[in-house]
Amino acid sequence: MSLKLTQYAAIGSKKSLSSEKHVLIVLGEKTEKHLPFVNVLEIKLKRSKKEFKDLVKSPMTVELPNGGLASFVILAEKLNVFQKHTLLRKAVKPLLDEQPEALAICVFGSEAERENNACAAYYVATVNAAELPSRKKENKSKPLKAINIYGYEATHDYGYVNARVAGNTLCRSLTMLPPNELTPTIYRDKVKKLAAEHGWTWEEFDMPALKKMGAGAFYAVGQGSEPMDAAIVHLTYKPKKAKKHIALVGKGICFDTGGHNLKPAKYMQGMHEDMNGSAVALGVLTAATLQQLPVKLDCWLAIAQNHIGPLAYKQNDVVIALNGMTIEIVHTDAEGRMVLADTLTLASRQRPDAILDYATLTGSMAVAVTDRMSGVIANKPELACKAVGAGATAGERIVAFPYEEDMDGDLDSDIADIKQCTLEGGGDHMHAARFMGKFIENDVAWLHTDLSSSNRKGGLGAVQSDVNGFGVGFGLEMIKSLIGT
Repeated sequence: MSLKLTQYAAIGSKKSLSSEKHVLIVLGEKTEKHLPFVNVLEIKLKRSKKEFKDLVKSPMTVELPNGGLASFVILAEKLNVFQKHTLLRKAVKPLLDEQPEALAICVFGSEAERENNACAAYYVATVNAAELPSRKKENKSKPLKAINIYGYEATHDYGYVNARVAGNTLCRSLTMLPPNELTPTIYRDKVKKLAAEHGWTWEEFDMPALKKMGAGAFYAVGQGSEPMDAAIVHLTYKPKKAKKHIALVGKGICFDTGGHNLKPAKYMQGMHEDMNGSAVALGVLTAATLQQLPVKLDCWLAIAQNHIGPLAYKQNDVVIALNGMTIEIVHTDAEGRMVLADTLTLASRQRPDAILDYATLTGSMAVAVTDRMSGVIANKPELACKAVGAGATAGERIVAFPYEEDMDGDLDSDIADIKQCTLEGGGDHMHAARFMGKFIENDVAWLHTDLSSSNRKGGLGAVQSDVNGFGVGFGLEMIKSLIGT
């Protein structure tokens, strides 16, 4: 998406906005009522039996005398980033629904309020104006071409915001593709093209290579597909002056049938989105590259499908992982932790300062925190603390869960080194973390993100599409926290 950005330091007025047809008016908490189009707003407030102060809870849209549309919202100082993003999403939606060519953003309040609110409004507007995949015959969407900001003129062009939007849009676009348009073969080809576009180094470990390496956990899942086109893809972004070395790992199950433990139709619906973790990792890598962050990033994508067939792995199989551990298969629908096990081993063997993994892994995490937020589990407590803070900064809510050794007893196997999972299901998000932690070598710090909020009906936070790209903003802030920028 290419947008023309124009900034005006002067506060927006009725005169300066006379030619604007779609206007987002963002007010500070103590903004006076002497605003453009305030008379039209007051008439609608009265008709709706509301007061000016109610704009802090719910935006209001009004018709303008010139035939345009304006949306008013107040962002109170006490609101956190998620709450501000949510209000802005609701305020900008009726404007973008009309598919305007240009959008005016007018900020009021103190200088600090205008600076912060201009940035937040620009992000929310651009992320929701992004073009996403659609296969509707009558889809004739018109892209937003220009944004005009009134009331604050930054010394930059919001390039760092554009980078986050690009990462989020890539994540959502990949996740939304139907499964026949994103098989492992197609996905791998897309990733290779992205690597060439961004200058990342690229390598693949396909099924024959993984079998030769002894990556039996990953291979067990991939062997059920025809063709056997699963692979672990490794990308590297390495700037000249890197402060740290961080690995990103993403679960990329392009479709999850559940395998021999076949999902019922209700729960198989939408399972083309089970590759969202890999899309988040790619989105973070893209945004960090565009922001030119001073950090070496290795990105490991576990790309496969979980299918049923003559060669598919089954309950009570015992497989040998890349690190030599034997795993008793308990449930074939717990394939995510299997492909991640060997991928985490590969990532940890390069001894990064930290590993950040992303996966739509367990239903129990959604039970624990709903689809409004996502959970994290870390093998180092300080990583979990940083994650909660990074999520708050990004406007993507994070809840930390414990990583307790006594849960290992639930994964004891009579015939192998470890069980893949339990059949009871309770606390599966924590069992999954304890399982995956066994495959990390060299005592590398590791943060696991279970993306329970990757899809929420009606949108979440800044983003109004159901598939919301949760994790890209959080991942960026997590990297910045780790490298101290």
